Amino acid sequence: MQSYDYSHRSGVEPISWERFVSLCGSLAERLGERGVDTIVGIARAGLLPATTIACALRCDLFPVRITRRSQDKVVHRHPVWLVDVSPQVEGRRVAVVDEMADTGETLRLVAERVRELGAREVTTAALVSHSWADPAPDLSALVSDALVMFPWDQRVLVDGEWQLHPELVQALAEQSGPPAG
Repeated sequence: MQSYDYSHRSGVEPISWERFVSLCGSLAERLGERGVDTIVGIARAGLLPATTIACALRCDLFPVRITRRSQDKVVHRHPVWLVDVSPQVEGRRVAVVDEMADTGETLRLVAERVRELGAREVTTAALVSHSWADPAPDLSALVSDALVMFPWDQRVLVDGEWQLHPELVQALAEQSGPPAG
């Protein structure tokens, strides 16, 4: 499965800010039960749930940047490291947190790096996961194969005007298929 392939998604799953907070709370409770003492959040959008969960658990947060994107456009087939994991994860119980587990590749790469740096225990967690993520995260607040519309990505500022994110416009068009007639 290729990341950002929207044609096989079924339906739309809008996530409001209120639901986002609820989903983060669910993950925080489950991570707390595992004794997590450190969060590694994957920038960009993964920092939103990572920060919320780190605040809820009152633990350290270390951001990383590994992405397929540049200037909000997908330009790499596989994630590229831009900001590495802090060596301060050594000996800690770490949760690697992202907003979405699509293919599972990004979470896997970050978890491997956290283990290389000597974390005592590593849990992967995603706010939302698709059923085809391989590997699947250890924990997900929601599993959905729909087109997920996060509150921070729904509207973007383009030339001074707010509009639906162009990627969502394309994804919705791909999902509906070719026009009838």
